[in-house]
Amino acid sequence: MASTSAEIIAFVLSLSGWVLVSSTLPTDYWKVSSIDGTVITTATFWANLWKTCVTDSTGVSNCKDFPSMLALDGYIQACRGLMISAVCLGFFGAVFGLVGMKCTKVGGSDHTKAKIACLAGLIFILSGLCSMTSCSLYANKITSEFFDPTFVAQKYELGAALFIGWAGASLCIIGGSIFCFSIAESSSAPRMGYAYNGATSVMSSRTKVHTTVPDKSPPKHFDKNAYV
Repeated sequence: MASTSAEIIAFVLSLSGWVLVSSTLPTDYWKVSSIDGTVITTATFWANLWKTCVTDSTGVSNCKDFPSMLALDGYIQACRGLMISAVCLGFFGAVFGLVGMKCTKVGGSDHTKAKIACLAGLIFILSGLCSMTSCSLYANKITSEFFDPTFVAQKYELGAALFIGWAGASLCIIGGSIFCFSIAESSSAPRMGYAYNGATSVMSSRTKVHTTVPDKSPPKHFDKNAYV
């Protein structure tokens, strides 16, 4: 029962993390910068993995998609690939997690379902690592440009999407780890043993019946020479 509850908790955590990771991919604010006037913010610059935009003080946004994938910076291409991989791995992890949970009716025996649940945990951990690497790589680029005194272009700060991605990656890793521990709990569970004493033969049963029946034959009289 405890193992089933742990698997349900692991599935909920992993699925929540996968939803957060999936929502991070199209989120706008991966990096944000603003130009402040005397009273109000005159313009806000923000960008994600697909486009860069600017919003003026009236709330009107003008966006520009990245013109060519081949002309992009290497870190943006790497972040795109890692995030897409994280979303795909999370989907397959959710499918294997449903099959491997003990509360479902598919997957075969308990031993087989424990192996499938462990595989789902490994997939969720890989999904979390991909998302964590992508967000960390993007954040490292932002911080290195921000603290570089020789960098004269527009400097940005960390956006909300990065924190959402880190939170989703952490949930995927935690849930996947609990899934992996479920196979250890299943293998350590005690099994009922039955002793086999062998089949009782007909002859042995008949012999047992004859030996238990009392002898009602009359007593024999012996000659006195028999006691010598």
